Amino acid sequence: MEFPDETFQEIIEGKTKLLVPKKSIIDKVPPMKPAFFNPKAKLNRDFSIIAYSAFLNKFQGPKIFLEGLSGIGSRGLRVANELDVEKIVINDLNPSALKMAEYSANLNDIKNIEFSEKEVCRFFSNYSKKGERGSIVDIDPFGSPAAFFDCGIRATMHGGILSSAATDLQVLNGLFQPACKRKYGGVPVRTEYGNEIAIRLILGSLRAVAARLGITIIPMFVESEMHYYRTYVKVLNRPDQQENLGYILHCKNCGHRKITSEQEQECELCKSKISTSGPLWIGNILDKEFVGSMLEENSKLETDKICEKILLKCLEEAEMPGTYFTVDEIASLMKSSPPKLEKVISNLKENGFRSSITAFSPTGFRTNANIKEIMKIFETIQ
Repeated sequence: MEFPDETFQEIIEGKTKLLVPKKSIIDKVPPMKPAFFNPKAKLNRDFSIIAYSAFLNKFQGPKIFLEGLSGIGSRGLRVANELDVEKIVINDLNPSALKMAEYSANLNDIKNIEFSEKEVCRFFSNYSKKGERGSIVDIDPFGSPAAFFDCGIRATMHGGILSSAATDLQVLNGLFQPACKRKYGGVPVRTEYGNEIAIRLILGSLRAVAARLGITIIPMFVESEMHYYRTYVKVLNRPDQQENLGYILHCKNCGHRKITSEQEQECELCKSKISTSGPLWIGNILDKEFVGSMLEENSKLETDKICEKILLKCLEEAEMPGTYFTVDEIASLMKSSPPKLEKVISNLKENGFRSSITAFSPTGFRTNANIKEIMKIFETIQ
């Protein structure tokens, strides 16, 4: 195919050759034209490859990858080239992006790929019948993925995995509460652990749509990065019987927080008025066995070294209580300097509490101790 000139460049990501607009590599903000490619999202794509590899390893059905908003095809092409998949269909409304994806497919000698130029839900509706659905369905929009939850779920086969990314971080982190309520059906509270609340809001919205369709979702893995949140859920074609929607209650006076299925008006520790975020997902957000499988797969793949470090943290915190604390947050409440994170975790364990690091924050930790119990531990460290 005749394509490249001085405005395009070939790069290698993972094991895959990609044709990208040169300006997307050299400009601070990647341009939208002729097609969008974000080199900083490589880590995001690395995690997709790891998660999809772990999923495919144990999946017995047909291995079909459907991508609704592919851009230049960087994720779909990597799936086709680096994983064992029978069929790949990537879709985008930008014909220039699809031409670049086609060129890259030829560079890698990929044969099992199809290209589609449709609006996202029109594309997914083509694959919403039994026997035609994808085992992996990927949604990676600009902004909110909520508009595509319905058609994305319908296009995912029983036992398949649906992954979606959100880049409307200000909305999800509480800067525009009415917009969040409108898009995700729940409201956030601005806290130190706002990224976890955001991910639980996304999962809560996804769960509400799935329940309407008689579908169960099971979170397998989540990512929180500077520019996006990403969720990976298993889709099961049966009604969800679990009570997994509820609220996070946060006291802005003493810092106490808890996950609950019912709203409350006052803090149980200091009796101040409580702030409520939700409705949102209150169940587990990481599947320990799946994260373990991801770690195994990562050793066989070409990914960023940081992936292993993040996955090890996820493995440690997978079955810990929801919502985390940060050493800076506690130190600020106590008007003291923050102690070492490792010391906090070991002292909590020595005092009979469960505790772990978290992948959500470099200074964060999870524990079943409440804020008053944590402060007592901090006093012994100072």
